[in-house]
Amino acid sequence: MGNCSNEHRGTSFSASAASLSNPLICSSINTFFFLDKYIFSQVIQDQLNKKVLDSLAEFIKKHGLGCSSDNWRQRAREIPTAALMLGVNVPDHAMTFRSLCNLLQDSVTPFVVSVHAKECAGVYFLVQDCYQGRRRQEDINYITFFYNANNVVCLKLKSGSNHGLKILNLSFFIFYLINSRYTQELPFIFIFGIATSPSAIQHRLPHSVSSLLCIEVFHSLSCTQHLASVFDKLILNSQFPFKLSSRVIQVLVGIFLYHDFSVQNFVKGLQFSMLEHFKSQPLSMLCCQKQEALLSAKTLSKKNVERIRHLPSFMRYVETQEPQEQVQLLTNDEHVKEVCQQLLKNLHKYHKNYYPILQCLHSLTSSLPKFPLGKHIRELHVSCIEKNLWETEEYDSALQLLRILAKDELVAALRKCAEILKSTKILQNVLQQLEDFIGRLEALEGKSETVCVPRKMEYQKTDLFQLQKTLLEKESRRTKRMNPYEVLRSQVIEFIDSLVREYLTPAELQPLNEVCYYSSSGVLRQRLNVTPRTSIQAALSHPFYYLQNESLKTDAGTISSAAPDLCIVYKLHLECGRLINLYDWLEAFVTVMSAAEDQDTNSEDARFIQAVSEMEFLGFIKSTKQKTDHVARLTWGGC
Repeated sequence: MGNCSNEHRGTSFSASAASLSNPLICSSINTFFFLDKYIFSQVIQDQLNKKVLDSLAEFIKKHGLGCSSDNWRQRAREIPTAALMLGVNVPDHAMTFRSLCNLLQDSVTPFVVSVHAKECAGVYFLVQDCYQGRRRQEDINYITFFYNANNVVCLKLKSGSNHGLKILNLSFFIFYLINSRYTQELPFIFIFGIATSPSAIQHRLPHSVSSLLCIEVFHSLSCTQHLASVFDKLILNSQFPFKLSSRVIQVLVGIFLYHDFSVQNFVKGLQFSMLEHFKSQPLSMLCCQKQEALLSAKTLSKKNVERIRHLPSFMRYVETQEPQEQVQLLTNDEHVKEVCQQLLKNLHKYHKNYYPILQCLHSLTSSLPKFPLGKHIRELHVSCIEKNLWETEEYDSALQLLRILAKDELVAALRKCAEILKSTKILQNVLQQLEDFIGRLEALEGKSETVCVPRKMEYQKTDLFQLQKTLLEKESRRTKRMNPYEVLRSQVIEFIDSLVREYLTPAELQPLNEVCYYSSSGVLRQRLNVTPRTSIQAALSHPFYYLQNESLKTDAGTISSAAPDLCIVYKLHLECGRLINLYDWLEAFVTVMSAAEDQDTNSEDARFIQAVSEMEFLGFIKSTKQKTDHVARLTWGGC
């Protein structure tokens, strides 16, 4: 029956063939594209919506299968309806509905119809779309007969906009009234996709219609929960050698939170970053799995060895070595290859140890008041990879709060850290020390507190300055005596601090980090988060910038006949004044097009009219009453 469309924003990829000719690079990119398609479509998206989709399937099974008596109905004409809350401005709705379609068709019934609001211009078209394209409304009797010989019928209705459930059309009302008369013969089930709130149904439907619906509300996860899951699976994962710098992460997260809330577009941005990295960084051939990277390091060409010597991180590494070792690194290519292999091993080990400690620190600090290190792990990750975390005021504030944790709170936090390390099966020495601390904390009996009682002071008259001086002196002389729990808690905090300083060092301090980390946030922002005016004018003025076609390269002040018609018309209109004569504009267009030998001159008029219409649609020109054969040139957004 109906299929859910999967519409998403396309992303322009401009990776040259020469830079992607290396087999290892192509293998990595193909792996990532497969990974994107498989993980995002079948694992991540399904896991994000698994709970709500399973609940919907159970709802349909309960209200649809084998319900001859239909004990769930309070009224005979009520239609069971599920209101699925998906949130506002989420472009991933289509994928959610497609997953729901597949789930229902696989586990509940093959008879599922998905209908967009824009497809319901009338009862005729609605019934035609729902009932397998049958031409007559009376064929619902045939559907009843067909159902008695087969199974349940389920109908999904979803809005095509972000403004709630737009079902103002009279066709819906009549459709509900018709179907409500067949509830005994056909167990219809409606599933509404709603962006705002369940009250949208009552606001859009009259009471006589909404009273026929037995509505149950289902909520999907929020967009930030979706982002956290994707972030954990695709970025905070040592299995993927490709990494993002802090600024690139901030650009992608900013686009997600302030523009579209789309997990799918977030993955597309990650995909685009990877292609740009492999295109712009020749040493990205080493950005692969550990064994493949070591194999590539052994066979580095002389040119690539020189590129390694010029990496900023490698130059810093050379400066820390002994003079004799520095000479070898700067003159001996084979020695550079051997050192490069060791540095790659260290880089992979760094990532393998980094993420578990990051998760442990986030587990310890995410519940602290005011979230000094951030509420989400992505915020902590950005802070760690761009600077020394232990040198920040936020880190000092977090340690101060940890130093006043109660015993049960500290034990619970350490247990979470131990579970994280157990699941990763690495850093067993750290896990052993954590378990030792947990055992020692639990072995403490009661509250062994030491209270310091001050001596009774003799009250005497004194001025405010003298009193302040006396109190400061007594405070400086006083030494606090700590009880056993406080001593042990202090040791735990010192141990955590040592882990942070050892394992959460900034990524840019790691030698050869440029091999794996993509850091061109400016390019990413320019391609993914451009302003409409800048991007449109750049595309029309310089089509080569986007199309990367050599035939579109021109000298300044010239117009290529190979450019798209809209680009030619746009450049010609820049040479005109406020009023543009359409005939002169057409003549100039024909003159440019006549320079091309393979152009069809018979269709130039139609192509010119099409291009002018597009110019008007983009807001560059408008018709004018001053002269009938002229159009007015506009500034951007003018009228």
